[in-house]
Amino acid sequence: MNLWWALGASIVVSLISFIGVVSLILKEKYLNSILILLVGLGAGGLIGGAFLHLLPEALEKSTDFSHTFFFTIAGFTCFFILEKYFYWRHCHKGKCEFHAFTYLNLVGDAVHNLIDGLIIGASFTIDVNVGMVTTIAIVLHEIPQELGDFGVLLYGGWGKAKALFYNFLSATTAILGTLLGYYFSSQISGLSGLLLPFAAGGFIYIAACDLIPELHRQPDQKKAAWSMLFFLLGIGMMALLKMSHHH
Repeated sequence: MNLWWALGASIVVSLISFIGVVSLILKEKYLNSILILLVGLGAGGLIGGAFLHLLPEALEKSTDFSHTFFFTIAGFTCFFILEKYFYWRHCHKGKCEFHAFTYLNLVGDAVHNLIDGLIIGASFTIDVNVGMVTTIAIVLHEIPQELGDFGVLLYGGWGKAKALFYNFLSATTAILGTLLGYYFSSQISGLSGLLLPFAAGGFIYIAACDLIPELHRQPDQKKAAWSMLFFLLGIGMMALLKMSHHH
């Protein structure tokens, strides 16, 4: 019975990726004007998520801190290599309009959602109430992150329908993670101890190497200032979630 609760919870978490559907009711001109703000929110959410959530959790599970930081570097490096690969595949000469960070964002989000699923599955093996509290905590941090992720895909040139579909697809790894977490909960600590810093490294790479440079390139000073505020808002939301989780 607890398995069905766990699967239901992971489906709810996956459906949060459709939060971007609100963009469908916005006028194109207005949506374009706020895209850079969503990029700022996404960058702040990734930085806050990596340093305030993923790495502290990884360090709690680790018996050797050097392993945690090794896998953080491994994640950062893998995303750097992936981005280079995407560019080599799609950009052969001169100026290129292909934005590899859209695909990297999906990969990072898929790993992150897999971890969320592992946590959900493992928590429901303890008790339904524990599972529910865990799911609520995950939902709260997913809402701003998914909104930022969706904005990043649109900013990278994707259409709304394509962005919604692929954002949802990357979110469904939570369901796979839930099944793994439920059936292998005793071994999950070791697995998530590796995946958490790997995802953190990927998040840091996407934010620092792809999204923040986009904020720097914003020519409009007013929009640049607002995008900086939204970057800080993204970090602030992750900090608040961290504090509320500890209380």
